Amino acid sequence: MHKVDLNCDMGESFGLYELGNDEEMMQYITSANIACGFHGGDPHVMRKTVELAKRYGVGIGAHPAFPDLLGFGRRYMTCTAAEVKDYVTYQLGALREFAVAANIKIQHCKPHGALYMKAMEDKALARAILEAIAEVDQQTVIFALNNSAVLEEAKKMGIPVAREAYADREHTTTGSIILTRKGSQIKDYHEMAQRVVRMVKEGKVMTHDGEEIAIQADTICIHGDTPGASQLAKTIVEALRENGVQIAPIREVLNVGC
Repeated sequence: MHKVDLNCDMGESFGLYELGNDEEMMQYITSANIACGFHGGDPHVMRKTVELAKRYGVGIGAHPAFPDLLGFGRRYMTCTAAEVKDYVTYQLGALREFAVAANIKIQHCKPHGALYMKAMEDKALARAILEAIAEVDQQTVIFALNNSAVLEEAKKMGIPVAREAYADREHTTTGSIILTRKGSQIKDYHEMAQRVVRMVKEGKVMTHDGEEIAIQADTICIHGDTPGASQLAKTIVEALRENGVQIAPIREVLNVGC
């Protein structure tokens, strides 16, 4: 039986600013990427999001970013590998204490925004992130794009890695993604859900320029702030189940012990 994880970025509100549809999305996903304060989130939001995930039985992961609250972590920054390693360690530590308080364990790490995209192509940054993870818990799963530096370095270091594909962004021929979101253009939820089913069951996807490529999908990302995200998530869950695909947290998908 095919098995896949559904992940979503969570806990990105901070102070008086509310972002995303966290509780709505928690009904459908199996892994939550929780902001750790550098691009979004604050201590109160982090605690609330961890508790929300526990209530819905959703696995939690750290969602570390460049220190760029003003730019929501989407601006590329020039940082050394040592700086990035410490940024990731710091953010993992912040989330870990809330996880301990809730008596649950961090299962994964998915870098956010510009840090995510830059690390996928930069071996030094990829290793910096992975070293931060390995020093704390080498069983923490790292999310990575197909054919990326993070994927290759994680394999070398013996860190469990989940190949990530996207429900609401277009893929490129290299297995990467187009940053511009298609959320505002969603017209056919069923068609998008079937695309996810095909990625999971057949290992294929049509790229933004109409070329069919091979892709592996251990986890599928659905952005909670995409217009119509909860409806898309619901449709994807229904389509996967109808096609005999089991939906489970990433540690169960990869069979990594807790």
